[in-house]
Amino acid sequence: MDDISLGVPKPVLERLPDDDETAAADMQEAVAGWEQRLNRAVEDADDEREAASRVLEAIDRFEQRYETYDELVPELRAWGQSPIYAIAWRTLYADVIAQLHDHDDLKEHLDRERNARLVEDGIRLQDL
Repeated sequence: MDDISLGVPKPVLERLPDDDETAAADMQEAVAGWEQRLNRAVEDADDEREAASRVLEAIDRFEQRYETYDELVPELRAWGQSPIYAIAWRTLYADVIAQLHDHDDLKEHLDRERNARLVEDGIRLQDL
């Protein structure tokens, strides 16, 4: 399986305030760390299914963080605070998830693994 390559989208960085260099650096450092950990997890996996399972676990965590930041945006607005950082992180998590789903070697395996988890959880189409 090819290495996973992730990046911070330029539009996310462009939306950050110009006077704050640390937020962009924090995002780039976070994405580099995620990329490194994901590649290590894929490398350590015994087979492609296990690799997809590990990446899917990371995607689940990213989705939870996305939801956390998404819920934070209206709360910040209600308190009269700028939600720009929450929006930027929310967008970053959504983009990283999309990057992982677009990865050539992972795409098919992620879909299979998610479907396998649905079946393992007892959710079947016939039960709907």
